[in-house]
Amino acid sequence: MEARSHVPGGSFFMTPLSIAVLSLSMSTDAFAAAVGRGAAHRPVFATAVRNGLVFGVIEAITPLIGWGLGLMAAGFVEQIDHWIAFGLLGAVGAKMLWEAFQPVDAEDEGAPGRAARNGALALVATAVGTSIDAAAVGVGLAFIGANIWIIALSIGVSTFVLTTLGMMIGKAVGVRFGKVAEFLGGVALILIGLSILADHMGWMG
Repeated sequence: MEARSHVPGGSFFMTPLSIAVLSLSMSTDAFAAAVGRGAAHRPVFATAVRNGLVFGVIEAITPLIGWGLGLMAAGFVEQIDHWIAFGLLGAVGAKMLWEAFQPVDAEDEGAPGRAARNGALALVATAVGTSIDAAAVGVGLAFIGANIWIIALSIGVSTFVLTTLGMMIGKAVGVRFGKVAEFLGGVALILIGLSILADHMGWMG
């Protein structure tokens, strides 16, 4: 089934494949952070699952917030909604590419971290920090009329799974693997933004 809803400014059909790619892309920030936490804290599986749940819930909520804000403005930007969606997705993707090439922090490679970083508050702060981009994407999805409920649920589940796996991978191999995933996620977001722009501009026939 294609994900679509009706809002001012038209709608863009998202296939299950495009939803899956978007969800995985939005999860790579959290995955990279989870790999770093796993490398630093060496968690047991139950701890990784709890961390995954926190990241997944927050990552599902933030695009809903962005979507609500975007929906309020959608009626005022009908003529350029596809450009806004492209710009937001492209900017988030470019930011992820830039972060993927930043040097790996020594502490993330497993050096002892500050005790505060193990706390629940630090975990939530990290989850919120990695989900801010999802709010921006939610704004863009409102402009193109995508079904945010399906997409937010998919992002939340994907983030839960990847964060749990990321912590266990980080425990085993260190943080650099997360950088590769972040790079691929950034590329995927830019390509999705281009596909939205191409569809609205009629470049795809």
